Amino acid sequence: MGFFDKLKEGLKKTKDSFNDKVDGVFKVFKRVDDELFDELEEALIEADVGVQTSMEIIERLREAAKKERITESEELSVKLREIIAELMEENDEKTPETNGLKIILVIGVNGVGKTTSIGKLANKFKSEGKKVMLAAADTFRAAAIDQLMVWADRCGVDIIKHEEGSDPASVVFDAVSAAKAQGVDVLIVDTAGRLHNKKNLMEELKKILKVADREAPGALKQTLLVLDATTGQNALSQAKLFGEIAEIDGIILTKLDGTAKGGVVIAICNEQRLPVKYIGVGEGIDDLQDFSASDFVKALF
Repeated sequence: MGFFDKLKEGLKKTKDSFNDKVDGVFKVFKRVDDELFDELEEALIEADVGVQTSMEIIERLREAAKKERITESEELSVKLREIIAELMEENDEKTPETNGLKIILVIGVNGVGKTTSIGKLANKFKSEGKKVMLAAADTFRAAAIDQLMVWADRCGVDIIKHEEGSDPASVVFDAVSAAKAQGVDVLIVDTAGRLHNKKNLMEELKKILKVADREAPGALKQTLLVLDATTGQNALSQAKLFGEIAEIDGIILTKLDGTAKGGVVIAICNEQRLPVKYIGVGEGIDDLQDFSASDFVKALF
């Protein structure tokens, strides 16, 4: 299955739900009027796009309809796709390329698919010819270290780990040292997901980043937040909370293939001003894909 076909298949539940609600409005209303806009706004909210983002989309759509003198709902439907794609691309800064070490810090609450995403990310980079290493800095749970070891073995990459309860920053220190010594291209760091204790988590992440900055000052550093698409608007709440704790560079959105709530992607991009970098559209090791807003909208409609 090709890249776009896999995306389309993975978004089937979201697409069916989205089209059922949004396209339903365009089928009922043939002419553009206030009632159409009201119904469309309600349909977007029901499709998990969220109140704030739905209102913004409709406001932009009204302006475009007025400016371009759009009177037919079919033409307005095309405009809607353009506006959603624009909205999602506004904050998507491309990750700079680097020939040196790249350190990716992965954060997120337990249960969202964080460890699995790290494994799939490692596999993705390795398949691109990069030398990859994992760091098990979620030392709070022994299961997290064990899970990461399974993925390291599965992907055929090295892993740096300490005992359960060790200082996460010391794991990162050893991992950065080993990565530099072995000429690693990408070091992916797993971190604890204890969101209920925000202050401790914030201090832990700051300490980890401080060590990474000190030991590899020239390395490209990126913090990615893993969110579970099946939780819908709750994923948006998590993005807000983690945004208070750490400076996030992008989102990994998992389990898109298992939900009809994929409309939340639009809300995350818009309300949190965060780009979605990768999406999970299946359970296979190669089912983590680079995110493209235009492809997403194309598959959605």
